[in-house]
Amino acid sequence: MTVSDTNFSLSKLAPLEAVLFDVDGTLCDSDPLHYYAFREMLQEISFNDGVPITEEFFVKNIAGKHNEDIALLLFPNDLQRGLKFMDDKEAMFRRLASEQLNPVDGIYKLKKWVEDHGLKRAAVTNAPRSNAELMISLLGLSDFFDAVILGDDCEHAKPHPEPYLKALEVLKVSKDHTFVCEDSVSGIKAGVAAGMPVVGLTTRNPEHLLMEAKPALIIKDYEDPKLWTALEELDKQEAAVKPTA
Repeated sequence: MTVSDTNFSLSKLAPLEAVLFDVDGTLCDSDPLHYYAFREMLQEISFNDGVPITEEFFVKNIAGKHNEDIALLLFPNDLQRGLKFMDDKEAMFRRLASEQLNPVDGIYKLKKWVEDHGLKRAAVTNAPRSNAELMISLLGLSDFFDAVILGDDCEHAKPHPEPYLKALEVLKVSKDHTFVCEDSVSGIKAGVAAGMPVVGLTTRNPEHLLMEAKPALIIKDYEDPKLWTALEELDKQEAAVKPTA
């Protein structure tokens, strides 16, 4: 158990109004597909003298970031080339995702919990619209979300809090009664900066890296007993604060 796990209880959010979800790595285990596409395509153009990028490079520099920021990192002297590269890479990702996208373990269990509690929900992502819509559709979650907030539709993408603040506004809910599920440093920082507790998933990013962004709780996936203990505490608190008829 991490230090932050002992210091925070989701029960402080009662009465809970909403849950906000990132998409890549949070709803589905998509990072391996992104990594494969980047590695293959960067090697084709002799990036890094043709030496394939490592998973460590991918996690540190690419995972969770907005495409324009990635384009600037990979092609600092030629943004247009970088943006074209990103468009081509996303097309490759969508081909891969259509064949082999897997949900994060336990996501449908949490989906049922959210639905049973009548909570509002939004997907908040730095992914391009075509990627986000495809992944959400492939996972069978198109009807689950009340809103999908894209970094592209905001002046600032994650790690800036704007996408999460926009989600609160669209759903008409309070940050004091909402929590976020995220798997990247960039995303956790955005949720924390927006004033909400963040449940961090170690889908592909190491726990020590995620802890730097100060999540309220770290879990392996949505089957993790730590999550369900926290939600049970929240349910007890909900019952305690609920006015009697």
